[in-house]
Amino acid sequence: MRQIVDRLGALLALYSFERPEWGVTEAARRLGLAKSTVSELLASLAAQGFVERTPGGRYRLGWRLFELNHVLLESKPLVREARLAMQELVERHGESSHLMVLDRHQAVIVEKVQATLATQILMSRAGLRMPAHCSACGKLLLAWQPWSAVAEMFDHVELIAFTPATITRLSALADELAAIRAAGVAFDREEYMPGLTCVAAPIRDDSGEPVAGISITVPTYRFATPEVDPVRLITQAAERVSRRLGYRGLSSAPRAASATATSPSRRDDRGAPQRP
Repeated sequence: MRQIVDRLGALLALYSFERPEWGVTEAARRLGLAKSTVSELLASLAAQGFVERTPGGRYRLGWRLFELNHVLLESKPLVREARLAMQELVERHGESSHLMVLDRHQAVIVEKVQATLATQILMSRAGLRMPAHCSACGKLLLAWQPWSAVAEMFDHVELIAFTPATITRLSALADELAAIRAAGVAFDREEYMPGLTCVAAPIRDDSGEPVAGISITVPTYRFATPEVDPVRLITQAAERVSRRLGYRGLSSAPRAASATATSPSRRDDRGAPQRP
């Protein structure tokens, strides 16, 4: 039974935005299984509505998974409470907001509220995975992981450069995570996409542990203007959501936010704080 469940999980994990359909032969080759085994697994999943067969004989995800995804999102207090705060941010200030969780070396967008400003250009959607080392929420959540675990993970994962500002050295990432933990907020200073700056703050559960990150994305030219104070906005929103989830600790407002927020430009080697 365990083997069957593992194989079904591995088969479903093949599907992604980049690869939404799979044929039996290619799925079997990728998983290292016999074609007959994969054919039986897909037939079972199709019978339950988890996948569906295309006219060309390939398989794509079925509507049953969409239904379960909706149940998952609506049953999570984190998503419900964060969505309210995100909608308020967007309605009041016109900048896009994201709720993200950490999955190993990637940050996953759980919820997004789109900006109303025409100049907002970030193309993102719920379910999208982003490299944690160059996203504000990703770095934020990595900062609360044991450094030994982070270092071991990135020994096997390349720190890919998406822009000239992306962190590509493990030592620089260590310094960045130490600074994030000290400040209580994280920034993406055009590290994933040129022209965009993001700031993220942690959402904590009743134990005080960060369980997600909430961020606001602002065109760099509009960051930290008199009309917009993204650091204050996002830390207040994160604190409201955290308290609704039962967190009763001290304010998580960053101690060094003002000095950091007014300088979203790139830093050489990400400063010199000690490693976490």
